[in-house]
Order: sequence, then structure tokens, then C-alpha cells
Amino acid sequence: MPTLFLPLIVLLLIFNNQYTEISSKDYSKFHKEAKQFCNQNDMSQDYYFLIDLSVHSGKNRFFVYDFAQNKILMQNLVTHGACDVFEDNLEKYHKTKFDSRVDSHCSMKGKFKIGNRDVSSWGINVKYWLHGLENTNKTAEERVVVLHSWSKVSDKEIYPLYSPLSWGCSAVSNAFMEKLDGKLKATQKPVLLWIIE
Repeated sequence: MPTLFLPLIVLLLIFNNQYTEISSKDYSKFHKEAKQFCNQNDMSQDYYFLIDLSVHSGKNRFFVYDFAQNKILMQNLVTHGACDVFEDNLEKYHKTKFDSRVDSHCSMKGKFKIGNRDVSSWGINVKYWLHGLENTNKTAEERVVVLHSWSKVSDKEIYPLYSPLSWGCSAVSNAFMEKLDGKLKATQKPVLLWIIE
């Protein structure tokens, strides 16, 4: 009986190794640019948040990068927007679409300054306002695209399943938000959040 499962186990190991190789990316150029950007714009030079929305939503794609230690301190899942208001989006779970129009329910890419801590009706009831710093995300405040938690977002990778869709917000698990909230409350300068694809 156990020999019947051996080929399946081998196939799973091969698949997992292939996926790990594909998903392990070199973000060093983003870290370098982020550090320069923070230095030039009087933002926190301790760490920044990087979100890579080209990664499957069931895999970790929200990274907390420490500038001094030159390494990722924390990583977790994060949602992307459904982007199905102005047109059908049949691939909305599989691929992130970007649009800055109000009510589009799409994600927005680019650099954001993390603003004031506020009350949220979602998750742990904490949200952080995001101020778009580029043309691709200037409407963040008007759209109320914020950083918050959501009880439907897992705290562990769920691949090949997908994370739920948002209306453009970067929503994380409640447990991860508690960690982010602790860091943000202890930081004196604004923190950079950078969404890439």
C-alpha cells in the first residue's frame, strides 16, 4: 500500500521545488531604491513595506524589509482588488489589474506614504491611511484605499487556493496586522509602502 503513494509524494516534491524556484525573487533593486527614496523624502530609514502583486495571492507577497539588517523580517498574505466594476474581470483571482479611478475596486501600484492610524470596521478595527505619491495611486485617499486587516485573510500560505478579493485595499490577516500596527506605532517617521507587479 505505501508504494502506491510513493510516486505521488515524488511528484509533490518536484512541484514544490519548482514553485519555490519560480517564486523566489531578487528584490535587491527595489530595496536599494526604497532606501534612497526614504532618505530623500524624510521617511523612516529603518524599514519599509513591499507588496509584490505579481505573486499568487495564496503565497506570501507582503514583505517587511529592514534596511539596517538588509533582510526581510516578516512576510505574509495580502489581498488585491477585484477590479470588476467598469468591465468584466474573469481573471480577477489569478491576476491583479490596476486602475486608479474612483469606485473601480482595483489595486493601485506605486509608492505610498503610510499616514495616520484610524478606526476600521474590519479585522482588528485598525486602519492606516495611504497617501499615493505617484500618478498611478493619487486617488488612494479619495477611494479610501487603506491598509487594514480582514478576518477572511489567512495568516499562513494557502496556495493553490486564493486569498479573498478586496475593493483595492491591501488587507492582511488580523495576526499580521497586529504585528504591523506595533511597528508603525513605534516608528517616528512616515513609512513607505511600495506596491509592485
